[in-house]
Amino acid sequence: MNSTALTTTTTLDMIVYPGFKALEAIGPMSVFEYANLHLQRRNRPPGYDVRIASIHLGRVPSDTLMSLEATKVLSTLSLPDGAIIVGSRHIQAALADGAAIVDWVAQVSPRITRLAALCSGAFFLAAAGVLDGKRATTHWSVADRLQADFPSVLVDADAIFLRADNLWTSAGVTAGIDLALAMVEEDFGRDLALEVATEMVVYLKRPGGQSQFSAHLLSERTARPNIRELQNWILENLHERFTVAQLAEKALMSERHFARTFQQEVGLSTHEFIEGCRFERATQLLADLALSLKTVAARACFSDEAHMRRVFLKKLGIPPRMYRERFATTGVGAAARDD
Repeated sequence: MNSTALTTTTTLDMIVYPGFKALEAIGPMSVFEYANLHLQRRNRPPGYDVRIASIHLGRVPSDTLMSLEATKVLSTLSLPDGAIIVGSRHIQAALADGAAIVDWVAQVSPRITRLAALCSGAFFLAAAGVLDGKRATTHWSVADRLQADFPSVLVDADAIFLRADNLWTSAGVTAGIDLALAMVEEDFGRDLALEVATEMVVYLKRPGGQSQFSAHLLSERTARPNIRELQNWILENLHERFTVAQLAEKALMSERHFARTFQQEVGLSTHEFIEGCRFERATQLLADLALSLKTVAARACFSDEAHMRRVFLKKLGIPPRMYRERFATTGVGAAARDD
């Protein structure tokens, strides 16, 4: 689909069930609504007709105080142009209660233009067998379980979203917004998608993958205040060249005790943590195509461009230049497409 081929309104079903994640439904719905508003401002007809679909009509409670009203029953006879299955915090129970959704997926997958699953919603696609041999993603916390339960699925635990033919999968919660924006961009072009992203104050294509938040989240999860404070200090002073002895002294610990404690608390050595922080910063800077690789390396506090290259090869298997090229053309830093 593209802006020249799309001449009619796309029907899109948001598939929910008891216990669905509210934000995963509302986020993409907001993207499509904003897209319609911006199309209207251009004197164009709405691009999306979004409906709430479920196994039964009526009120469907979410994982919060909010409910959505299902106005359409899932049917193999009346298919939308696209459908999005929302995830659940308790996906195993949702699968057990939602066997009808799995059956529906198995029957309609070859006939529907787009079929997306957000977060743990990927389990519905996997259970239907449609992800066998295909790359897919889900929230990092259930990625190992998805791989264990469905070994034929090629699980990528770091991607924000992935596309394999007509099937789309995304990481957790807000990643559904990224996926919806990618659909808008494919349908109506980058300019409209960027307008929507700007109004919603989100990235059109966020840099990095799910692991991009690791350094900052790790600092929040660390139990010892002195280690947490040290991590925050490292993040603010990446231009420094640290030694374990210097860091231990700042943490008011012996070098040996510090090294052991940091590893236990963070799950990484100090060297691995610092490299990860610099890598994180570099992935964000590479989204700015106006910056040279040398400038990115300097601002990310690598010793030089060669140092940055070694870290990227170690973490991603590709150099920074290739990462940037893929990000610029397909958003692979934030997602990946497998056609």
